[in-house]
Amino acid sequence: MNSKTLSPHSYTIYSDRSGFDALRLEWNPLLRKSRFNSVFLAWEWQTTWWDCLGTDELFLVAFRDQAGQLIGIAPLFCRRDENVCHLHLVGCAEVADYLDIISIAGREREVYSAFLDFLTGPDAPDWTRLLLCNLYEPSSTYRLFPELARTRGLKVEVKQEDVAPYILLPDSFEAYLAGLSKKQRHEIRRKRNKLTREAQSWRWFQVRGGDNLDEWVDAFLRLHRLASAEKEAFMTEEMAHFFHQIAHTAAEQGWLALAFIEVNEQLAATVFNFDYDDRIWVYNSGYDPQAYKHLSPGIVLNSHLIEDAIQTGHKIFDFLQGDEVYKYRFGAVDAKVMQVEVTR
Repeated sequence: MNSKTLSPHSYTIYSDRSGFDALRLEWNPLLRKSRFNSVFLAWEWQTTWWDCLGTDELFLVAFRDQAGQLIGIAPLFCRRDENVCHLHLVGCAEVADYLDIISIAGREREVYSAFLDFLTGPDAPDWTRLLLCNLYEPSSTYRLFPELARTRGLKVEVKQEDVAPYILLPDSFEAYLAGLSKKQRHEIRRKRNKLTREAQSWRWFQVRGGDNLDEWVDAFLRLHRLASAEKEAFMTEEMAHFFHQIAHTAAEQGWLALAFIEVNEQLAATVFNFDYDDRIWVYNSGYDPQAYKHLSPGIVLNSHLIEDAIQTGHKIFDFLQGDEVYKYRFGAVDAKVMQVEVTR
């Protein structure tokens, strides 16, 4: 741990896993004061990611004001390429859709200034590139931080990285359907009716924890790998271990909503969701292409998940990153996901 005072702010650098423990009690309360309370920035997510997938040099930089209040955290790691340090946000590798420098809303300029003091000072590693990935549209990092960084002589490139379609949920499922195009409203109803009519039995359900959670995660992994060659390649043993761990972490916090649909007593499709803050986060999915594909079990499952989200008072059904066509057929609209690259 290394501390430095920069009037009226100070920063503390934690360079190993103990930094997460030191900040544990303050981390999530800080996140809730930020512009966007991302599940991927929660202390539990960040530590699970680091424990499973973090193999590089950790730099947790915590910023405090003169009164000692924690006002920001820059969770970073240094990945070296031929001994050249590239700084990334913790989680910036495939499995965390929305990341950021965490800051109290309205105090970002103070946090960014202190962060730049760190980056351009002697306490930072000898970095050449800083990549701030997966910045969700409400973030001020891609708006304000580049302006401040350029005044320090740093080169900054800002670009749109992806889109993240989402549904703003109304008060009832009928109101949701009414907001769709006539064609898509008809398709959802037709597919739901067809499954009910043609299947001998079917049900959808959610797993939120329990002693057999690992068995359900294994069931998800099987369906995920069956869905496509791309998903099978993605789901390495290391990644499967992460999914098991994040499922347990989320279940302990009451965030897990691992959904399945079963047709004629056979699991046909699955969606790995999180139930966090005021939204459902649609994290990953899978299906068996040989199991009743003609009955569209994945579409039916998502329609029931949307209906359930409305009934339980959620405000957003968030499909996360990716512009897959099915998301728009459910009425989703795009939010931007941005990226800031800084070089010196």
